[in-house]
Amino acid sequence: QLQASGGGLVQAGGSLSLSCAASGRSMRGFGMGWFRQAPGKEREFVAAMHRNGGNTLYSDSVKGRFTIARDNAKNTLFLQMNSLKPGDTAVYYCAASSSIIYSELHRARGYNYWGQGTQVTVSS
Repeated sequence: QLQASGGGLVQAGGSLSLSCAASGRSMRGFGMGWFRQAPGKEREFVAAMHRNGGNTLYSDSVKGRFTIARDNAKNTLFLQMNSLKPGDTAVYYCAASSSIIYSELHRARGYNYWGQGTQVTVSS
């Protein structure tokens, strides 16, 4: 089970840090990702980390502003979001997969575990 938290309301240019706590089993060995969905839009890829814990992948829209990290000891995935823009407003979801390969990290269909989402709202 995945539980996302940390969302909220922030002004443009501000920062937020999202967390995704995994329970029930260790997330060690799982590929982990963040996706987001804005009203009226499809779910889109944000960032992901390969199960080896080293290789990361970012969407072009967040590259250089967002950082994904994981703490296997705490069974938690993080997303540090800086320089937030109104276009970042969305519900953010964390996801996990034990079998996803690096080239598929950006595809939602590759994940079989999903958190419930946390709302991020960026005001202009």
